Amino acid sequence: CGPSPPPPPDTSAVADPALSQTLQGGVGFLHEGLARADADLVSLLWRTGALLALVVPREWAWRVREGAQTVVVMDTVYYEGRERRYVDYPVADMLRMMAMACRPDQDSHGVCVVLCHTPKKERLRRLLHEPLPLESQLDHMLHDHLNAEVVARTVENKQDAVDYLTWSLFYRRLTQNPNFYSLTEVSQQHLSDHLSELVENTLAELSESRCVTVEDEYDLSPLNLGMVAAYYGVRCATVDTFARSVTPKTKLKGLLEVLSSASEYGLLPVRSGEEEQLKRLARRLPQKMPEGCSYSDPAVKALVLLQAHLSREALPTDLRTDVKAVLERAPALLQALVDVISSGGALRPALAAMELSQMVVQALWAKESVLLQVPHFDAERVGRCAAHDPPVESPFDIIDLEDDDREALLQMTPEQMGHVAAFCNAWPNIETSFDVSDQEVEAGGDVTVSVKLERDVDEDEDGEVGVVLAPRFPRRKVENWWIVVGELNTNSLLGIKRVTIGRQPMVVKVPVHAPSDAGDYNLKLLVMSDSYMGADQEYTFELTVVPGDDEDDDDDNDGDDGEGDEDA
Repeated sequence: CGPSPPPPPDTSAVADPALSQTLQGGVGFLHEGLARADADLVSLLWRTGALLALVVPREWAWRVREGAQTVVVMDTVYYEGRERRYVDYPVADMLRMMAMACRPDQDSHGVCVVLCHTPKKERLRRLLHEPLPLESQLDHMLHDHLNAEVVARTVENKQDAVDYLTWSLFYRRLTQNPNFYSLTEVSQQHLSDHLSELVENTLAELSESRCVTVEDEYDLSPLNLGMVAAYYGVRCATVDTFARSVTPKTKLKGLLEVLSSASEYGLLPVRSGEEEQLKRLARRLPQKMPEGCSYSDPAVKALVLLQAHLSREALPTDLRTDVKAVLERAPALLQALVDVISSGGALRPALAAMELSQMVVQALWAKESVLLQVPHFDAERVGRCAAHDPPVESPFDIIDLEDDDREALLQMTPEQMGHVAAFCNAWPNIETSFDVSDQEVEAGGDVTVSVKLERDVDEDEDGEVGVVLAPRFPRRKVENWWIVVGELNTNSLLGIKRVTIGRQPMVVKVPVHAPSDAGDYNLKLLVMSDSYMGADQEYTFELTVVPGDDEDDDDDNDGDDGEGDEDA
């Protein structure tokens, strides 16, 4: 008689119904789509011996700490949608799975069973029992590394770049495993030539993508796109794509496509049979997909998932996991996108990118009511708020309601009302005032707009201010604000700064480059949130641009030439 099975665990607090059912039979599972509390409970039950078996996907092999006396690897391949074929598990992943067999403090030995295709048996046996060399991948990511070092001024010329490589694992492994790095010989001359060629090719591509400039064929200096990539930690290929794709006429639909084409999303998995699933999902989305797009393309998948997130579509577990991966990278990519557009001086695309940032954080389309950001609000409650007299259109209006009116209008439980109250209290109340250093400026000159920003906060409240409440966003986020000065008629962005507003009042000085043509301008000062829809502020001020000295001299010269011609 074997040991009696453990009693069924208490599953009353489990949110996932499928997990609740399997736990009753002593079987647990983990995956990305599980709620954090459910995953923690499964891990606890496994550690305490309350489960007989635990099912874990390949991606979790490095995240699960608890081992077992017996580990079964159900297969050694996974479907790679980008290549449309099954590929082998990385050897490092296989070794990690094997290492989980045997708990040193409980078992005298462990058993690992690997189920695989028979022709792969000998190869796997050899790979798993022979030492696994560690090889460098630096040459595949050298563009981003070199760009960051050039921006930091660690690398200032081509010789510095070569020296930088000699301090890396990549350089050490070149002589140890030359075939892996496509190196034919390992003499000092061949090594030097290989490194020089690698640096030359990388810098040429960085120069072509306008991230780095090469002066006198030797000295290196960072350009704006390179600084944007290094500051936000995005790839040089991504900022190059942003710069080449966005035009002054680009609108929200185009920006969504540009964002989804970021190279960071190139690693999104496309699983077997998922193309049809994405195609069906795309038919329900408000914006049409590009003509002739392939649903095996990670960029297309990212676009579908972004739209599904904004539409608050119900998704299966695997796609929810992918949406989380897309959203976690989105804030840095959108901030980089705004900076790239701003460097081109186009106002409307920059404002559209800022609105897209708000939409992504709050999971809403721009045309929808801002009240849908409030927890537990749906179309029915928004409709009741719109029909109320006076209409309730913002979180401030919810706060201003009498308690009895609010309860009758919202019809929520006390717990839900608590969530609503927390959101409304966290809603940013920013008082803005500004001053322009000069009301008159020469064409092409500079003027400074001083903007005072003060957050209205309760002095009795402790804790950090500016933490965004966004239940559908997968990570903690702090508010950021863009201070923008521009001219809508000409679609010109004249000045921009990004700030974080804390408890204390702050004064932000925004340098504004005046238009090149003389005249009277009505300029816009916009305070744009990156996280909340409906919290933006807009102000107007006048600026008179007069002809500069050079323009006056040109006019005088033109007049002199005309008189000379007339006399002649």
